[in-house]
Amino acid sequence: MQPETRKFLYDVCQACEGLLEFTEGKNLEDYKAELLLRSGVERQLMIIGEVLSQAEKTDSNVSKTISNIRQIVNLRNVIVHGYSTVENETIWGILQEHVPTLHEQVKILLGQ
Repeated sequence: MQPETRKFLYDVCQACEGLLEFTEGKNLEDYKAELLLRSGVERQLMIIGEVLSQAEKTDSNVSKTISNIRQIVNLRNVIVHGYSTVENETIWGILQEHVPTLHEQVKILLGQ
């Protein structure tokens, strides 16, 4: 693995850990009610999407090893450019169903 790719994956891992920490003990109603929580979550999801987009450009193997990479990058684009269409329930579902999986995949790639 190239050093730059490793750095990108480390950044994804850190963002996932932030998301898991932010949402620990929270539920969808908390998420809907807390602007700061929503803002922090969206920021970390944007970072993940941007980092994976850059990683794909520098190392084509990244797209083979991280499931749903295109959907992750597309989510970043929706949050940034189509923010008015982002639904809290969708983001919460991603947090519950996909972030833990992504976190585990990245930790394996980093050898953690």
